[in-house]
Amino acid sequence: MFKLFRIKRGLILLVSSLIITILVILVTSKISTATQRHEVRGVWLTNVDSQVLFSSQNLKNALNRLNKLNFNTIYPTVWNGGYTLYPSSVAQKVLGQSIEPIPELKNRDILQEVIKEGHKKGLTVIPWFEYGFMTPIDSELAKRHPDWLTNRYDGTKIDSDNQAWLNPFHPEVQQFMIDLIMEAVARYDLDGIQLDDHFSLPSEFGYDDYTVGMYTKELKGLVPSKDFYETFWVRWRADKINEFMKNLSAKIKAVKPGCIISISPNPLHFSLPASLQDWFTWERREYISEIVLQVYRSDLPRFVTELERAEVDLAKTHLPVSVGILSGLKSASLPINQIESQVEEVRQHGLAGVSFFFYESLWNWSDEAPIVREKVIQRMFPNSVSRG
Repeated sequence: MFKLFRIKRGLILLVSSLIITILVILVTSKISTATQRHEVRGVWLTNVDSQVLFSSQNLKNALNRLNKLNFNTIYPTVWNGGYTLYPSSVAQKVLGQSIEPIPELKNRDILQEVIKEGHKKGLTVIPWFEYGFMTPIDSELAKRHPDWLTNRYDGTKIDSDNQAWLNPFHPEVQQFMIDLIMEAVARYDLDGIQLDDHFSLPSEFGYDDYTVGMYTKELKGLVPSKDFYETFWVRWRADKINEFMKNLSAKIKAVKPGCIISISPNPLHFSLPASLQDWFTWERREYISEIVLQVYRSDLPRFVTELERAEVDLAKTHLPVSVGILSGLKSASLPINQIESQVEEVRQHGLAGVSFFFYESLWNWSDEAPIVREKVIQRMFPNSVSRG
């Protein structure tokens, strides 16, 4: 009888111990989430639907706010709509304009401003070459260099967003992009540069004479498929962009070895066939040093599915993989509780952090008051941490 009592008592103690252990793990997990030691906490600063870059005071106010809320990384746009947003001698030579000709940028160097003010606040500053190979059809770039543009099989040059595309296979286009990026890398005390989903080419493009000529010369007897999703035609063009990325990466590392080479692509299952952007190869071959994966999904299960893909699991063992979270658009606000849930999923999946698209929509265009949204951000980021 006494022996049975001891066995029961032992089982009770064992179960109690297991319960306590589980509770400790859960509590520790919650605590560690709230007191991250390293985490990317970023935000994109845009020149569309936002005034943050259009005056020195607006910029200072924004960086003060981000610093107060324990952000540590900013991605300010510097190449948008066919213009640089900072004075560029490369742009002057190629476009005839050193900077976007608007009053808000006159006599200013916003890249220098954002680096100076950002570094004062301890923020990592990674300028974002947002437009990549995309340019408005009526831009000076498109007008001055029509031979740099590519087209669809039917000869049309404008995509569904009324944008034209520079031919990423053309050597003069490649040199322009290299010169533009390298000018910023060499001239400014930036922490890195970022390329996104526009550093690519929609797969329906690439039927210009230059590219077709290159293809038929390399592959005797073959012509590009009319089907722009045809596997070999996709692979050939993606590999050409891979070669260019290798070249660009080597040049950046040679000039500034510690420069973060960040990319913000779409998930691979879309980016490769639809945009010829094989970022998984860039990651495997160490052309890049950071990924901020755009996962702009409102449905939480779909959001989580993108975090659990094999290429994401592989990449995060190799370099920091953060997640781009949509915080809203002027035409489509998003509730802050959705944003908070997505941040928590990113943490639970062991990813490096988050970046929000974009600054303005973190606070505005929502049914919730800005102060309410700000309090939730304070809850998400209760303490100051380094980006790792």
